[in-house]
Amino acid sequence: MTDSDAGAELVKRIAEKLKAGKARVSTAESCTGRWLAKTLTDLPGSSEWFEYGFVSYGNNAKQNLLAVSAETLQRYGAVSAETAEAMADGAL
Repeated sequence: MTDSDAGAELVKRIAEKLKAGKARVSTAESCTGRWLAKTLTDLPGSSEWFEYGFVSYGNNAKQNLLAVSAETLQRYGAVSAETAEAMADGAL
């Protein structure tokens, strides 16, 4: 099994759990540059459970799209757990 096959199988399992729980998912990405959203939406029918995908590579995008505070970015940097958490909160 290739890495691609394993990834596709994982996405299928995620999709099944989301559909079973009537849940939806959104992504907030930066350094991955939309990779996660693309991987999830490669599965046909993903519109049943995929809601939004944000790519906020620059700090302005993080602030404007996801409401990450300038203070968080200045204090912890764009690539930090604190900023990632703020991005996830903003996506919600």
